[in-house]
Amino acid sequence: MHPRRELSTPTAPAPWQRTALGANLLGSDGGLGVTIFEEMTTLAAQTGAINLGQGFPDEDGPLDIREAARAAIAAGANQYAPGKGILQLREAVAQHQERFYGLSPDPQTEVLITTGATEGIAAALLAFAGPGDEVLTFEPFYDSYGAVIGLSGATHVTAPLLAPDFMPDLAALETAFTGQTRIVLLNNPHNPTGAVFPRSVLERIVELARRHNCLIISDEVYEHLTFGARHIPVASLPGAADRTLTISSAGKTFSLTGWKIGWVTGPEDLVAAVRTVKQFLTYSSGTPFQSAIATALGLPDAFYDEVAATLKHKRDILSEGLKAAGFDVFSPQGTYFVNVDTAPLGIHDSVDLARRLPGLVGVAAIPVPVFCHPGGAERTRSLLRFAFCKKTEVLEEAAARLATLGGLV
Repeated sequence: MHPRRELSTPTAPAPWQRTALGANLLGSDGGLGVTIFEEMTTLAAQTGAINLGQGFPDEDGPLDIREAARAAIAAGANQYAPGKGILQLREAVAQHQERFYGLSPDPQTEVLITTGATEGIAAALLAFAGPGDEVLTFEPFYDSYGAVIGLSGATHVTAPLLAPDFMPDLAALETAFTGQTRIVLLNNPHNPTGAVFPRSVLERIVELARRHNCLIISDEVYEHLTFGARHIPVASLPGAADRTLTISSAGKTFSLTGWKIGWVTGPEDLVAAVRTVKQFLTYSSGTPFQSAIATALGLPDAFYDEVAATLKHKRDILSEGLKAAGFDVFSPQGTYFVNVDTAPLGIHDSVDLARRLPGLVGVAAIPVPVFCHPGGAERTRSLLRFAFCKKTEVLEEAAARLATLGGLV
């Protein structure tokens, strides 16, 4: 294992002893960082704009699953769940991994239920990264990654994803690894770009992680939201299982983001270390929701197929409006986000356009530079992200509004 530290027995200061915040925890240059999400939501409300900035569905998940939660509440499942999650859900997660990927985590020791994937990511980073370590992510990166890496005291290192397909420059990726690389934090399918990484890219990541003897944390919350591309869990690749923690959740697949039910799977010693941190974050959460999600994970394949097909249709509706607006549209292979380049309209500052867009056409979006460090922000300066996890009629109206943009800028 890692020559500086066994993965299962970190010797850095305990998470509750770490107080240094990384410089990239919050942006400070006029709206970058998490504040842009608040800003866009406020602008959408003030102008009556359709909010395609924040990535949450505007339709609830299956009625049967919601009824299962109500039944669990009525049956008295209203107190703390076990710290590692109720056994019913841990077994359902293990069965899901076997059913879709041929993986077989032990529900007793290799599955941990968390308060959404976000807590799983935070607990894993705090368990294994600290001052003197480096955590490597692709860039752009989901905004909470930078914040939690900062909280851990580790250094956040990035490797670029390049338009139009947002695949990594493998040479740059190799260069980004150093003797201090402790964790590779991977998001696949990838937010905000919508990329789904093929086996060749994932195998290269595993090869480099093994060479540098570092841990892989794989955030796979969009695992079922792909459009033609096949999702490959990193843990299923040769040489990866013993150093990989896989994280997913129910929020995206079942359109139940407010329930905050996630899970971590991986080797017993790694999961135990994450559980040690988690007990000082939430301990446990969502007892009636846990049993309902256990039921949800057993839904037939047709459900999962329909979720992806419906999202693909919504992607295409919004994309047509974005093309009509004059943007270059980068069609995603997964997630529920589509990115565009504003440069064809002569606009090279997406942050500025995002602030004007609600007033111009009544649609809100998120500028991609907020998902980057300064160098990456310059590289993605003209990119905007739109969410298409909304009702069809909402997307049709948004597409119609966007189509009028060309004559207004």
